[in-house]
Amino acid sequence: MNNAKKLLVSHAPFWHIGSAVPERHYNTIIAALPAVLMGISVFGVPALAVICLSVSSAVGWELLITRLSKRPNTVGDGNAALIGLLFGMLLPATATWWLVITGTFVAILIGKQIFGGIGGNPFNPAVLAYAIVRISWKNYFDIDAQLLNIDFAFPAFNPLVALKAFGPDAISQLNLGDLLIGHQIGGIGAVSGLAIIVGGVYLIARGFVRWEIPLAFIAGLFITAGIFHIVDPSRYAGPIFHLVAGYTLLGAFFLAPEDSSSPVNAIPMLLYGAMGGLMTMLIRNIGAYPDGVIYAILVINLINPLLDKIRPKALGKAA
Repeated sequence: MNNAKKLLVSHAPFWHIGSAVPERHYNTIIAALPAVLMGISVFGVPALAVICLSVSSAVGWELLITRLSKRPNTVGDGNAALIGLLFGMLLPATATWWLVITGTFVAILIGKQIFGGIGGNPFNPAVLAYAIVRISWKNYFDIDAQLLNIDFAFPAFNPLVALKAFGPDAISQLNLGDLLIGHQIGGIGAVSGLAIIVGGVYLIARGFVRWEIPLAFIAGLFITAGIFHIVDPSRYAGPIFHLVAGYTLLGAFFLAPEDSSSPVNAIPMLLYGAMGGLMTMLIRNIGAYPDGVIYAILVINLINPLLDKIRPKALGKAA
C-alpha cells in the first residue's frame, strides 16, 4: 500500500489550451486597428500623434514602474501597449501632450500596478484613467474643429453633446449611416462604429471575447433608449442613434469585456452587460454627462464581484 499510486488533484484550470496572455493582448490590438485607422483618416496627423504618444508613454510607465518596484519586466506581454492604445482611442485628437502622458501614468500606476499588476485590477485601467482626466480637465475634451485646421465634409460637432444641449432637433440633420462609418466628432477610436464592429466580431470569432457582454450591453442600451424615446420622442433620441453615437460600440466590444474587471460566468455576463447599457442611457438622458459609457462601465466594474457570485451549481455532493 505504501507504493500505491495516489491521485493528485490541483486547482483548476487543469488543461492549457495553448493560448497565452500576450496572444490575447496583441490580437485585441489588431482588432482595434481598423477603428484607429478610421480615426486617423478623419482627424489626420494630430490623431496619429495622440495614439503614438499614448501607447509609447504607457509602455514607458510600465517599464519604469516595474523597475522601481523590482518586479519582472512585463512590457512584452502587450498589456501596457493595449492600455495605451485604448486610452488613446478614447481621447480627442486635440488632446495636449501632458494630458496624454498624465492619463497613461494614471492608467498604469493607479489602474493596474497599484493592484499588483495584470489580472488584479478591479477597474478597466484605460476607462479609469479617462474618467479621472476627463473630470480633472474637462475643458480639454471640447473638440474645436478649428484647432485641427481640417475642413470636415460633415457637420463638425459631437452629436451627443448637441443632443444634450439642444434636444433631438439638433441632430435631425445627421444621417445615422454616416455616423456609423465615421462622420462624427468624438474620440479618435470611437468615430467609426463599423470599424469597431469589425474588430469586435474578430475578437468574438477568435474566442478572445465572449459574445454575452457585448450583446447584453447593446441590448440594454437599445431597450432603455427605446423606452425613453417612446415616452417622449421630442426630448429623447431613438435607440439607433444612441447605438452609433459616442463610445457605445467601443464600450461594448473593447472596454466592458476587459478580463479582470468583468464576470467569467454566462448569467453574470448578461447581467453585467445589460446593466452597463441601462446605466449608459440613464446617464445620457437624465444625468450630467452627454456620453455615459465611461462612467457606466466603472459602475458595472464595481458590482462585478457581486455578479460573479452567481455561478453554476457544483456537480456531485459531499460525502
